[in-house]
Amino acid sequence: MKKKDIRILLVDDEPDILEIVGYNLAQEGYQISTAANGREAVAKAKKELPHLIIMDVMMPEMDGMEATEAIRKIPELSHVIITFLTARSEDYSQVAGFDAGADDYITKPIKPKLLVSKVKALLRRLKEAEAQNSETLNVGGIEINREEYKIVKDDKEIILPRKEFELFYLLASKPGKVFKREEILDKVWGNEVIVGGRTIDVHIRKLREKIGDDFFKTIKGVGYKFEV
Repeated sequence: MKKKDIRILLVDDEPDILEIVGYNLAQEGYQISTAANGREAVAKAKKELPHLIIMDVMMPEMDGMEATEAIRKIPELSHVIITFLTARSEDYSQVAGFDAGADDYITKPIKPKLLVSKVKALLRRLKEAEAQNSETLNVGGIEINREEYKIVKDDKEIILPRKEFELFYLLASKPGKVFKREEILDKVWGNEVIVGGRTIDVHIRKLREKIGDDFFKTIKGVGYKFEV
């Protein structure tokens, strides 16, 4: 996918940030649109189907957490990349952000060149996903379509956010194999993202709730495996 085809939605209640961030990303050739609060962000995301959303956390009307949760419930937007934009002084939990459905976070203030670099790193995931071979797995009575990000269990379709799907696909691709935490972080989140082991635990908990507790086994001090 070419830069001119990539749509980025910027969400912040500070006009200066929208202007500066939008200008620097537009200079890179991306399509940029903006929203001033979470409610407007949800509406624009539905209409424009962006590839990446850069979302401020603290906003009036609807904050970034609430907006992200709302966006993740929209099937067409369940796999959009969402990164939070948060000030260092804000009372913000990374785990809470990932739990809400964010893929990453950016701390402001941030220099324009570093921001552009961060966005490029996030969008590399999009390119990597496109480059992967189409494949459908059938394990434990569950059909997993890698190309369509689709899961069918007991004739019912289950919609998972991007990171939950990628984690599930990784574990299910080799039933019985123990995936170490380091390997999971590297393959699902990538080396450019610094997250803690707690992030994996949160995503595993969600998968157990949606897919079934018996499929996921914790290997204490090591990692996780998928059992059928």
